Amino acid sequence: MVIDAELAWEKLVRRDADAELFYAVITTGVFCRVGCASRRPKRENVRFFGTAMEARGAGFRPCNRCKPDIARGSVLDKIRAHIEANLDRAVPLAELALVAKLSPFTVQRLFKREAGVSPLQYQRALRTNRLRASLKQGDSVTDAIYNAGFGSSSRAYEAAPLGMTPARFATGGKGERIGYASAPTPFGWMVVGATERGLCWLALSATKPEAEETLRDEFPKAELRRDASLAKLIDAALASVREGSDLRESRLSATAFDLRGTVFQLRVWNALRRIPRGQTRTYSQLAREMGEPNATRAVARACAMNRVAVLVPCHRVVGVSGSLTGYRWGVERKKKLLVAEQAR
Repeated sequence: MVIDAELAWEKLVRRDADAELFYAVITTGVFCRVGCASRRPKRENVRFFGTAMEARGAGFRPCNRCKPDIARGSVLDKIRAHIEANLDRAVPLAELALVAKLSPFTVQRLFKREAGVSPLQYQRALRTNRLRASLKQGDSVTDAIYNAGFGSSSRAYEAAPLGMTPARFATGGKGERIGYASAPTPFGWMVVGATERGLCWLALSATKPEAEETLRDEFPKAELRRDASLAKLIDAALASVREGSDLRESRLSATAFDLRGTVFQLRVWNALRRIPRGQTRTYSQLAREMGEPNATRAVARACAMNRVAVLVPCHRVVGVSGSLTGYRWGVERKKKLLVAEQAR
């Protein structure tokens, strides 16, 4: 494997957790993944390798922090399988650590880095999918809650995994309260909607009535109320285009997202948020970065289902030829967003 040393160094500097590269430090005799959180070495002391075996063959020993000689896929598969087999009870990190033969801290960090969510969030999302399916099939709320693996109805309501209570979900969201605000932007009229849990909708349209109608179409049975304070979310979206910031990095870091989807969709939407401003990915590249090289079409479908424009930047995903392909809020707006992000 031929490695571009300069490109590899760039990945090390930004701690690219998705890069399948390893580096060794001559002065310590240790090798790590380029995404390891250990102290950055001096450039002249670094050697790069394509596999952990090559690094070991060169006489370097594995880092105790990132454990580069442990195959990611097999470990993650074990953790996922154990969680999926025990949806009816809490699975503590200590238990997953025994399954993976890693420390609880490493399990948490590795799983979140690779899957985009913590083990607990993953389990909750799986339960949510099962609960959603049961309710749609017409099961009673009580039966659906227990069949989904929640120990009690109070646990299900406290977790609010559907972005609303199970009873409200069963009736199409009737009774859910969503605040909203709209404003003109360089990319058209923008409307945002938020539940008590966080931002659930951000759309772009040609006019204010059209923008607000998208919210009514998406949540037809919810109670909508105008909330001027939510204009700060519009400001955050524009800042993400101008400066590359988002809700995790800005002064609005306490504001949450209320993204409702399958486990896979949530992983895709989290992966979209990791694409740096000014850069793009193809659907196949995004699938590979997620560790799902055969899921290109599923990634494209998840992008199409994204309910939060700009802040979950599906506009940064393009066709394999660089073409803009489809965009839920219009290809011309996608072009304007990319031009604005790449201009600075």
